[in-house]
Amino acid sequence: MSDIAYASEPDLGVEEFVDVLRRSTLGDRRPVDDRETMSGMLAHADVILTARAESRLVGVSRAITDFHFCTYLSDLAVDTLFQKRGIGRELIRHTHQAAGLHTTLYLVAAPKAETYYPHIGLAQHHSCWTIPGSRSM
Repeated sequence: MSDIAYASEPDLGVEEFVDVLRRSTLGDRRPVDDRETMSGMLAHADVILTARAESRLVGVSRAITDFHFCTYLSDLAVDTLFQKRGIGRELIRHTHQAAGLHTTLYLVAAPKAETYYPHIGLAQHHSCWTIPGSRSM
């Protein structure tokens, strides 16, 4: 997208991060009212990439990686007013490039996005297990 600027923003502010999560609906599944947790999520991420329309943050990708074997794309959020423009696909591409194309990129789809990922070429993994945290949202 020529009108969208993609960049690495390791110092992205928590307010902008929370705002775009809310505008994407991902905020429904993140502790957006817990500023300490949200700040820690940003501080300890290995890759933070943004998509901006002019100066407005319209998309974000936050990933944890070892830069050698695997990359977990833990947050992919695009403002609902900017969806269906290829921004999510570009954020995934830039994230994978930043972490290293030799790494395997993993993500867990939000329920509303389950049909999106196969559409852009991601393969579904057959299994995943979790141990839930004690936090209640």
